[in-house]
This record gives sequence, structure tokens and C-alpha cells, in this order.
Amino acid sequence: MTLTANEQMWSELGIDLESHGQLMNALGPIYGEIYLSQKNRPQGMGFYDFVVGDIHGIRVKELREHAKDGGKVVATYCVFVPEEFCWAAGAIPVSLCAGTQFSVPVAEEVLPRNTCALIKSSYGFKLGRLCPYVQVSHLIVGETTCDGKKKMFELLAEQQPVYVMEVPNKRSTAGRALWQQEVRDFKAKIEELTGNEITVENLGEAIKKVNARRREFRRLSALRAADPAPISGKDALLATQVSMYDDVERQTQMITALNDELEERVKKGEGVAPKGAKRILISGSPMAIPNWKLHHIVESSGAIIVGEESCTGSRFYNELIPEGIGNLEDMLTALADRYLKTNCACFTPNTERLDDIIKMARDLKADGIIHYNLQFCHTYANEAVQVDRALAEAGIPLLRVETDYSDEDAGQLKTRIDAFLEML
Repeated sequence: MTLTANEQMWSELGIDLESHGQLMNALGPIYGEIYLSQKNRPQGMGFYDFVVGDIHGIRVKELREHAKDGGKVVATYCVFVPEEFCWAAGAIPVSLCAGTQFSVPVAEEVLPRNTCALIKSSYGFKLGRLCPYVQVSHLIVGETTCDGKKKMFELLAEQQPVYVMEVPNKRSTAGRALWQQEVRDFKAKIEELTGNEITVENLGEAIKKVNARRREFRRLSALRAADPAPISGKDALLATQVSMYDDVERQTQMITALNDELEERVKKGEGVAPKGAKRILISGSPMAIPNWKLHHIVESSGAIIVGEESCTGSRFYNELIPEGIGNLEDMLTALADRYLKTNCACFTPNTERLDDIIKMARDLKADGIIHYNLQFCHTYANEAVQVDRALAEAGIPLLRVETDYSDEDAGQLKTRIDAFLEML
């Protein structure tokens, strides 16, 4: 059998071509049903359709070419990992988090079944040799945001180089000091990996590039406050997901063009849902590609999702790093402080996240909030109790949802979401 160019590349990377082919064949129809069936989509989303249409092709080829020229690829699982160091040192960071049920059974041959779907799906991609982004990477960077991930990283380290950053449990003086050192140690690790020194000049340039992308995502978030909403929640989520593994400057260019188009829509009063449609803010666990289930159910029920308080939402782009700092030590301090502001449920206490949710709901004129919790993600499940109380006090309706990546509960979720929207 003659292999296509992509299949030849995947074979060279050690991908299980048969299983991978099944995954790719399933993804196309799912994407078509969820995304391409939408009406009045912004033209700027054509780029993202193109990316997903060759999701394991063009970008992987770019990463391989980078590696052939001596460059390094650094794979990450979390927004705590400072991507600026990678760009500064000539490496390319890519996000590895997986959001598909397809790889979960493979992982369950090793991991306990009562492990969260994100961990199982991610580990299954490596164990089943399903993800070229894993295979092309020179270093996997983990972090200690949850116990399940920490143990999964130990298993990954048996097969591929893994470096783990320790995230403190508390944002105290001692916690900040620990994180400051962790950031400096990670900088040294990237310098060792690439053989390139991180300087005031190249780090300053990297900070400007990443900040530029963050500013455009903040602009996108602000545009979603319009009624009618100029873009669906599904499309906004997709743009964030793709940006987590694509080139930073290309993404800034694409999101800028998309935002320009959305601004014109807002001026003309054009939207993807009727004016007055119920507006929902999603809060909680991250949603990695192709985890679009909740967004699809909500928006198929006639509502519009106007924001995501999550690591594939506001936590990815909200905080900027000060620019123009003249010495490396102060630059590193500012960079570390920016990442410590990520309001992950791993922190105790985490009242800043409660404030963020309420502020986002008001800024985006949300009628209600759905707190999304991946099954067996205990940190977000327990913190949802405090979210519930804070929103009740603020007078903002809340629906708490716990689910995984399968479609088995889709009917049940739709019934609950329809009832919530009716109540609103």
C-alpha cells in the first residue's frame, strides 16, 4: 500500500497508522456536525477550519522542519509553563492536552478508571502512539497542579524526557519564592535543551510577541459582550485551542483579522444568534481539542456562550507581562508573578477566581453560568461549592455540570441545560 505524505511522516514518528486513521476518520464528521453546520459564521474562521482539516499534518511538518534545522520542540500540558522562554531560546512550545474519548480506553489499560478524562486521554495519546505532537517533541514539561497529573508524568518519563515544574499550593510569600525559583530553573532547563542563552533582548522580544496575542484575545473577549454576539462560543473556543500549539505571530495575525471582522459585525448589529438569546458563561475545567460537547449542546439549545473562565479561556490570555524592563532579573520576577496570577483550583485559598467569575459574568452580560467539571477532577469539583455560594450571593444563576469526553450523557446534559435555560 502506498502511503500519503502525511502517513509517511506519521510512520517515521512511530505513529500507529491504523488506530490513528480511525481517529482522524472520526474527527472529520464530528467537526462538520459541530462547526461547519453553523450559519453566518465569521469568514475569519475559515483559517481554523483549514487547521483542523489537517490538524496532524501541516503544523507537525513545520515542527519537524524546525527540528531538522536543529531547533527544539517543547510540549506542555498547562498554562503555568512560561512559553516565553521557549520562543526566546528558539524553541517552539506546543500544547499536548487531549480532549477525546478515543484514547481513554488505551490509558485505562494502565491508569485507574476513576482518573479524570483529561489525564487518561493525554496519556492514551502517548501509550497508543496516536499523537504526532507528542512524538515530535524533545521535552515534555509537566507541572504539579494535580496529583493525578504528577503520577502520569512519572509514567510518561519512562518513555520520553519529562521536566516537571512545582506549582505552590499557596500564593504566600514562601509560595511566591518557590515559584520564582522554579521559573528560573525552567529557564536554565530551556537554555540547556536548546544550547541558546536567554537574554534581556530575546526574552523581551518573546514577551512582546506573546503579549500581542494575549491582547487580541482580550479584544475578542470584549467583543463577545455585544448583543447579538458576533461569534459563537464554539468558534471562540476553537480559536483559543488552536492558538495553544500554533505559531504565536501567525495566531496574532489571524485573531487580529478575525477581531476586525467582528468589530464590523458589532457596528452593524449582526450576530450568530438572535438579539436577546440567553447568554451563558462557562467556568471550570479546561477543554482541549476536540472537547466541544458542552458548547455544542448549549448553543444547539438556542443560547449563546459569551465567555470561558478556564485555562482554555480567560486564564490563557488575561494577564500581561510588563514590557520594557531593562534587566534580566527584574524581567524574570515580573514573568513569574504574571504566571502565579493564574487562578487555578490548585491554590488554597483561591478567592481571586470567584471574583474573576463574577466580573466576567457582569462584563459579558451573562444571564447564567454553567460550572463545567471533568469527572474525577476533585479540585474543581470541591471548589464548585464555593463558586455556588459566591454566585448565589451575587444573584447570578448557576448550573453545575460534571461530565467526561464520551457522548453517553449527552441526552441527559441537554435535558438539564434546556431546563436551566427555561428557568433563565
